[in-house]
Amino acid sequence: MKVVVTGAAGFIGSHLTESLLADGHEVTGVDAFTDYYPRPTKERNLEKSRSHGKFRLVEGRLQDLDLRPLLDGVDRVFHLAAQAGVRASWGREFAHYTDHNVLATQRLLEAARAAGGPRVVYASSSSVYGDAPTLPLSEDARCEPVSPYGVSKLAAEHLGVLYHRNFGLPVVSLRYFTVYGPRQRPDMAFHRFLKAARDAEPIHLYGDGGQTRDFTFVSDIVAATRAAADSGRPGSVYNVGGGERVVLSDVLRQIEGVTGRRLTIVRDEVQKGDMRDTFADTTAARRDLGFRSTVALAQGLEREWEWIRGQA
Repeated sequence: MKVVVTGAAGFIGSHLTESLLADGHEVTGVDAFTDYYPRPTKERNLEKSRSHGKFRLVEGRLQDLDLRPLLDGVDRVFHLAAQAGVRASWGREFAHYTDHNVLATQRLLEAARAAGGPRVVYASSSSVYGDAPTLPLSEDARCEPVSPYGVSKLAAEHLGVLYHRNFGLPVVSLRYFTVYGPRQRPDMAFHRFLKAARDAEPIHLYGDGGQTRDFTFVSDIVAATRAAADSGRPGSVYNVGGGERVVLSDVLRQIEGVTGRRLTIVRDEVQKGDMRDTFADTTAARRDLGFRSTVALAQGLEREWEWIRGQA
């Protein structure tokens, strides 16, 4: 198939791109190389794909590119490009989130409609839920984001539903739950914790450590994302999670076990926009996508630790 992956140089996008290329698909990667984290990191993410004969990279913003030629004859569009970061989405910075997460998505959906309607998979986030009173979180739970970032991701989800209902565009959205693994963004918790363990530096823990998360290894995310393009019901939203609710302080102990190093913890105030608890009900993804989480947290931490040790 001919496939477009937006955000192809990112953490998840680069893994997805390699998976598609490995199965013989022709992939056009799109990335704007925004400065949320250093460009050389993203360039390293793409090294393997750049050497593949069926990959080409188009650099630019979805808001600016001529998207119609990019989507001509394309079978699948995986839309992972976004302005990331919960804590950075307040104040004047919110303009970047509306621009990259909402306006860019609307423009891509318009282009997909004009190109004849390839299947579109949109990478959303568990941040759309906010602090829901009941766990696990199911797709029909009330969405009340506690961060501007979550608001922008939910808005883009709604756009996907609108384009499906009004124009028949086959859009499926996936709510990813705390993705980790090799190439994880440098601002994300596991990357920061493991790097601190490697370098014998203190880690900064926001809050009391009692918050819980449903951690999902990147290869499981890639499998679910690809399955959504094949068997996801257009107009639907699916949770994709690791299947285990873990207390953050317990994760720190696991990291000490994996690294063989004791962590020095500096406690900071809870950050505005951080959810207290997440835990995914993945019943719908199991039913429609055949999704199963295959990488346990301990195994996934080992893999990310091995990658971190190889980084400069």
